[in-house]
Amino acid sequence: MLIVFGIMFGMMYLLIIVPDKKRRKKYSSMLDTMKVNDKITTKGGIVGKIINIKDDYIILETGPDRARVKMLKTGILTIENNDTSEAAVTSEEKK
Repeated sequence: MLIVFGIMFGMMYLLIIVPDKKRRKKYSSMLDTMKVNDKITTKGGIVGKIINIKDDYIILETGPDRARVKMLKTGILTIENNDTSEAAVTSEEKK
């Protein structure tokens, strides 16, 4: 009986905990590597360019009228670097 619970815990660890740790690590490294002038998409669907980066928040410039929005870094969904033009984290990886 104890062996069955050990196997179940091992399977749960491999199927749930390991992928989640990997996703969190990738998201954290994405936030650490962002820089000014990167294009981002927020979790709310706002698309814009980073103007300023502080400790826990960023200033985002959006739209043709150049409206500026102050938001937390944790509200970022994807970052598109000007160098690579690739999204760092996609919505498929978030699931």
